[in-house]
Amino acid sequence: MPSHDVLIIGAGLAGQRAAVAAADAGVSVAILSKVHPVRSHSVAAAGGINAAVSVTDDWRSHAYDTVKGADFLGDQDAIEVMCSEAPAEVMHLEHIGVTFHRNDSGELDLRAFGGASVKRTAYVADITGQAILHVLYEQLMKYHETVDRYEEWFTTSLIIDEEGACVGCVARNIRTGSMETFTAKNVILASGGAGQCFKPTTNALICTADGIAQAYDVGAPLMDMEMIQYHPTTLVENGFLITEGARGEGAHLLNSDGDRFMEKYAPNKMELASRDVVSRAEQTEINEGRGVGEDKSGIYLDITVVPKKRVHEALREIVNIGKDFAGVDITKEPILIRPGQHYIMGGVKTDINGATPIDGLYAAGEVACVSVHGGNRLGANSLLDTLIFGRRAGEHAAQRAKGMAMPEVGEAQARQDEQKIAEIIARPREGRRISEIKDELGTVMNQYVAVYREEDGLQKAHEVVRRLKEEAKTAYVDDRGTVFNQDVLGAIELGYMLDAAECTVVGAIERKESRGAQYRVDFPDRNDEDFMQHINTTKNGGDAPTITYTPVTVTQWQPEVRKY
Repeated sequence: MPSHDVLIIGAGLAGQRAAVAAADAGVSVAILSKVHPVRSHSVAAAGGINAAVSVTDDWRSHAYDTVKGADFLGDQDAIEVMCSEAPAEVMHLEHIGVTFHRNDSGELDLRAFGGASVKRTAYVADITGQAILHVLYEQLMKYHETVDRYEEWFTTSLIIDEEGACVGCVARNIRTGSMETFTAKNVILASGGAGQCFKPTTNALICTADGIAQAYDVGAPLMDMEMIQYHPTTLVENGFLITEGARGEGAHLLNSDGDRFMEKYAPNKMELASRDVVSRAEQTEINEGRGVGEDKSGIYLDITVVPKKRVHEALREIVNIGKDFAGVDITKEPILIRPGQHYIMGGVKTDINGATPIDGLYAAGEVACVSVHGGNRLGANSLLDTLIFGRRAGEHAAQRAKGMAMPEVGEAQARQDEQKIAEIIARPREGRRISEIKDELGTVMNQYVAVYREEDGLQKAHEVVRRLKEEAKTAYVDDRGTVFNQDVLGAIELGYMLDAAECTVVGAIERKESRGAQYRVDFPDRNDEDFMQHINTTKNGGDAPTITYTPVTVTQWQPEVRKY
């Protein structure tokens, strides 16, 4: 039975940064991931990372932009921590080998991003996430004596002791099918978001709300789950992400009349308003008949206005994506895009050190809700969030570990999980297929819990999710083997996604206002008096989740009318 001071579940940017921080503190660390670490979804982050590194910028300006972007639902103490620590973190990345783009003077080049008052996004072309992820993985190699890597292990349960503390997890070795109990003084969840609850999504197939649902299952509260970000620019054909960096470089959004319609919705920031504002503007144009494409369901993103040399220098990956998946040379003609599900602002409720209300359990990155993103995340704040709070969680967990003995954990949970998997494999082929249920879930969530929402649609979505939860109990799998049995993992992931989806829908029903990514056509105004607070969802047996509220922390920026 492996035992460690700090066990990290998930090996994207938050997980790897936590591992390096904990190892630096001198404790034993394990990092466990269901895919090879450099295949984590952080690799898909394209545009850059925000930090007030320019001599003409200030972290307080970054913080204010973040508070405003969050539609005043972000906790300002956490936002201050993130933005004030951002410059040092970016400099640290530069020093350990991240090859950020530089300008002609040799300084870090910074690009414009949505909702920012100045250029403050450091970048590596349009592969920033990949560049940082590979450098952090190199750092992990240096710590091979103190950091044990468990690659391609799938977590099935968190372990909670009699005192209510988290003392480890149970995981399945995907290569062999064997189960193992991992004992730990502290567990850090860094397992990413819930994008696969929606169809289409920009998220990888691995983003199935694992950590969110595992924490929820052991009683941790989830916060702001209704806040789902739809990115303004995803390919109409398949939902692939086209980076915000394109608009940062000067690309235009055009409707069927050839108009730069953002002038109507955000006359000051135009295409670089916050993502919720741009996505709603696009959806309004489409709904009112000014969309483009075969069924008028798209909008033109015109990158031809950006100099060709600059496109190939700073946006080379989306040049390839345009050619390969849309048959378009973006340097010569506009490309068809539309809003698509991209990110969840909500997640496991934590403090500024990543600690959840359950002793010994931490969370960082997209799985967590600190909340620095509130109702809407600014582009390029997600990489920053993973690194700042991944590091802080690693440091805090390491300090906590130094003052306690290794817990004693039995094999009961592992036997229980083994039995659960055996029952899934033994199901008769009478129910629905896992893939059918997942497909229906994604389609319904994208239909009713998207850019625009209203009571009837949300109630219908909740009814469907409750029905799918029942159908999932008898859904069968084809693979009865043990080696790389992705079928059985898919069945477990489906349960995770259904729990997360229900919390999202219930939160959206409860929030009877429009704020950030939550736009209720039946409640079109922001209501600070009743809803400038976080909605928490907690597991309530087999029933719909229990709802509670937490006040938003305000330090220096009072709510104001949000205009771009």
